[in-house]
Amino acid sequence: MSNTAVLYDVKDSIATITLNRPKALNALNMDLVEGLVTAVDKAAADTDVRCVVICSSSEHFMAGGDLMMFKNWRDQGISVAQDHLNEVFDGVHGSVEKLKTMDKPVIASVQGAAAGFGLSLMLACDLTIAADNAALSMAYIRIGTTPDGGGSHSLARIVGTRKAMELAMLGESFGADEAKDLGLVNWVVAAADLSAETAKLAARLAKSPTAALGRTKRLINQAQDTPLSDHLKAEQDSFCACVANNDFGEGINAFIERRKATFIGA
Repeated sequence: MSNTAVLYDVKDSIATITLNRPKALNALNMDLVEGLVTAVDKAAADTDVRCVVICSSSEHFMAGGDLMMFKNWRDQGISVAQDHLNEVFDGVHGSVEKLKTMDKPVIASVQGAAAGFGLSLMLACDLTIAADNAALSMAYIRIGTTPDGGGSHSLARIVGTRKAMELAMLGESFGADEAKDLGLVNWVVAAADLSAETAKLAARLAKSPTAALGRTKRLINQAQDTPLSDHLKAEQDSFCACVANNDFGEGINAFIERRKATFIGA
C-alpha cells in the first residue's frame, strides 16, 4: 500500500507537499515522517522545481506529534521509545535542514492548528502565509518535553530570546495576527482565500530569478552567524556569481527596455 500521509505534486515549476492525515490533524507519525522525507528530497533534487509549498489537505496544518504513538513506544520501555524517536529525528531533522538550505523558496501555507513540530515545520520554511483562523503553539512543554525540528533555533532568531522563552516555556496558543506582529508569519488572509493567495505567491516566486533567490536565502540564513567582513565577502561572491546567469542579463535588459523581465531560473 502506498504512503498517502503526504501527497506530492509538481505543476508550473511549483512543488506542493500536502500533509494528509486529516482525521489525526496531521499529527506526526512514521508514515508522515517517511512521506515528508521523500517529498522534501524530491523537491530539493528536481531542478525544474522553482518554488515549494507545504500545506494541508484539511482545516489544520499539523497538531504536533502523534501522542498515542509516543505512548505506545514508551509503554514498551524507555530505550525502545528513545530508539524510535531517534528514527523520527533522523528523518524530520534532515528534512528541516534541507528546507532551510535548498536553493529555492519554500512557502508554508497554514490554517487551523500549527503546534509542536507543526510550528517548527512552519518556521523551517522561508515565508508563511496564514489563514486568520490559524492557532499556533510551541506546545512541547504541555507534554513535558522540549522543542524539536529546529523550533527553538528559528524562534529565538525571529522573536528574540525573551519572547522565545515565553512562547516555549508557557506553550500558550496564539493567533495569526499576533504571529504576524511577532514576525513569525508574513501575511494573514481569510481562511477562504488561503489556497488562492498561496497559489498567487508561489506563482510569483516560481517566475522570479531562482538562482538569485537561492543565494539570497543562503545569505540571510547565514547572516547572524557570520562576521560582517566575512558576510560582505559572501555578498560580493554571490553577486558576481549571479552576473554569470542568464536571468541577470534578462533583468538588466528588461529594465533598460522598460518591460517586465521574463526569468528562466538560470
